[in-house]
This record gives sequence, C-alpha cells and structure tokens, in this order.
Amino acid sequence: MFKFQPLLKSTIWGGEKIIPFKHLTSQQHQVGESWELSGVEGYETIVSEGPCQGKKLNELVAMFKGDLLGTDNYRRFGNEFPLLIKFIDAQRELSIQVHPDEETAHRQGKPHGKTEMWYVLHADPGAMLYNGLKRQITPEEYKKMVENHTICDALAQHDVSDGDVFFIPAGRIHSICKGCFVAEIQQTSDVTYRIYDFGRRDKDGNLRQLHTEEAAESIDYTVRSDYRTHYTMQKNQGVQVVTCPYFTTSIYDLDEPMTIDYSELDSFVVLIGVKGEGTLADDLGTTTSLRAGETILLPATTSEVSVEGEVIFLETYV
Repeated sequence: MFKFQPLLKSTIWGGEKIIPFKHLTSQQHQVGESWELSGVEGYETIVSEGPCQGKKLNELVAMFKGDLLGTDNYRRFGNEFPLLIKFIDAQRELSIQVHPDEETAHRQGKPHGKTEMWYVLHADPGAMLYNGLKRQITPEEYKKMVENHTICDALAQHDVSDGDVFFIPAGRIHSICKGCFVAEIQQTSDVTYRIYDFGRRDKDGNLRQLHTEEAAESIDYTVRSDYRTHYTMQKNQGVQVVTCPYFTTSIYDLDEPMTIDYSELDSFVVLIGVKGEGTLADDLGTTTSLRAGETILLPATTSEVSVEGEVIFLETYV
C-alpha cells in the first residue's frame, strides 16, 4: 500500500477547504487543486512513506510493472500510471471547458483524451455546476455564443448536494462552479480546452487563453435529458456508480468491519477517503490509516483488504 505527497496548486478560483480536509499544516492559500495521485510528466506525485519513499509514481510503475498496474493494464499503458486523482475546491467558477476523446486528441497531437467523473465532497448552499448541453446547438452557433458571451445559456445547470456524482465523458462541456468541493477521477491527461472564462484576467492582468477552435473539434453536441449519476447508498457494501473503458468507481459507507476481495481483479486499486477514518490491513499484513483527505494506492498483487472503522471512501480501478 502506497501513500503520496499531494501536489497543491493555488489558482485564481481556488478556496480554503483542501488544507483542513487533508489535515495539512501548509500556509498556502487559494488552493484550487490537490493532485493526489499523478503520473503526468512534470507533475508526478512522490511516495511519502515506507521503503519506496521518495520514488515518483511512474518510477514505481517501471519498477513493479504488472505487479503494480495489473498485467493487462501494463500491456496497455506501459510505464505511465493511467489515472489522475484530484481534490478540487472552487471558491469561484472554473472556466467553461471541454476535453477531447482519444481519437480527437491524437489528431490534435495530444497523447491522450480525458474522460472524468466528480464526486461532490461538500456543496455550499446554492452551489451548482454545469454539465452537458440543455438544447441543441451547431458548431457555428457555439462559436457565436462564445463571442457574444451567451454560451452558458446553452448549458445544463445542476444544483448540487454532498454525495452527488457526475460522469463527464470526453466531449461533454462542463464547469465546476462556486461553492463546489469535489473529488475528481480522470484519465492521465492534462489536456483542457477553455471555452469561456467570464472575462477574467490572470495575476498579470491578461485575459486567459481560450481554445475555441480546438474545443469546437472536441465537443459532443448530443443533448441528454439527465446528466446526473443516480445511485442509492448502501451500508457496508460497495455501490458501483461509474464504469467506463477508463475506470470503474464504487462508493463504500462502512460502520462495521469488512473484507474486500480483489483476488480476481487484474488491476491496481485506488482508495480515496471521503469522510471519517478507518484502518486498512492487506493480505501481506501491512496496515495503514484511511481517513478523509487521504488517497491510497493498492498494487495489483493485493488479494484482499480488511477495513475497520467508520469511514466513507471511493474505490476506483481500471
């Protein structure tokens, strides 16, 4: 079991929830993102404790190969860890944005597309987000609406509460808005096309770059009636909320001991603490804590994990 040092990123829209949520003593302010588990080149997270302390995530993959990722995953992804795990705290709206799918990303010279999901850790009163189109528009209409500052009129707006889940496949326009604190699970990719940024300026007084043409090539213009992921929480069992070619995610809400069997799973597993605190013990006798704000990587060789305590966590794997 591996824990990592978070990469804290201050942003123009960032808030003050991440530091206390993660039980950190940092004096850093406006932390918009904590990269919990990252193999993105130049932004790799580093093992924080144990025999591999100081190793970068992709160095671990190169060392342990299929034993860490899983045999099929290692064949598919090589020495690059395939998921990026973040906590995101929005004190102001993020830009309206979209991510390309694999085919579009490759055509645009990018290594990967980006499909992702959000789990709402906390929503302030009145918090909302954008996810998907609420009415049909053409690529030409999209460009005009960006130019005349009306693009938000075409987007589906969602009021949010703690525990809400949203799946964001590549191509879906979206934005996290003021008052949303979320856990984000996504493909390992830092490709984001900024569609609209509310006319904001960066710390140097410059308007932030928009990617109107790249975004137009990437948007899925399909309109759906419902963009939420609906699920019913169950005590002391996993509830699957998302499954796609890039990750499968479940939620656990435990208040009694439970053993999770991974013996038939050929993949690493990531556990993300949401609320409360528990103790993990794997089949090799290694123990560690899992509390709100902590993220733990289990290698693919893990056969089972026993969990004790009162704890809610996300489980995700490929």
